[in-house]
Amino acid sequence: MDQVRVLIVEDDDFLSQMYAAKLELEDFNVLTAMTGTAGLKLAQKELPDFILLDLNLPEMDGFEVLRNLKADEKTKNIPVLILTNFSQKEHIDKCLDLGAEDYLIKAHFVPSEVVAKIKGILSK
Repeated sequence: MDQVRVLIVEDDDFLSQMYAAKLELEDFNVLTAMTGTAGLKLAQKELPDFILLDLNLPEMDGFEVLRNLKADEKTKNIPVLILTNFSQKEHIDKCLDLGAEDYLIKAHFVPSEVVAKIKGILSK
């Protein structure tokens, strides 16, 4: 089986590297983007199998990225997992309404739990 390609859209370099390292250890092929705009372009170009998306991003926030991904025929079926520090219920509801698979609050999950969540979503 080909490696599963995961795109991490996260502006915090430390977190991005940490999640990338954890996913690579689990044999995922990882792409990263530091801004919403770069993340959206990379998703449209590379068509990853999965997207890990922060909401608080420069240039274009995660809501806009998600909205654009789900509006595009090429990317609308890529599962998106929101990983953010925003814990407001309206943010969670908005993301799920826009088509995110799930919504994780960074402070509540360690990387291994996030990887387990990604695997669970991909196995559906």
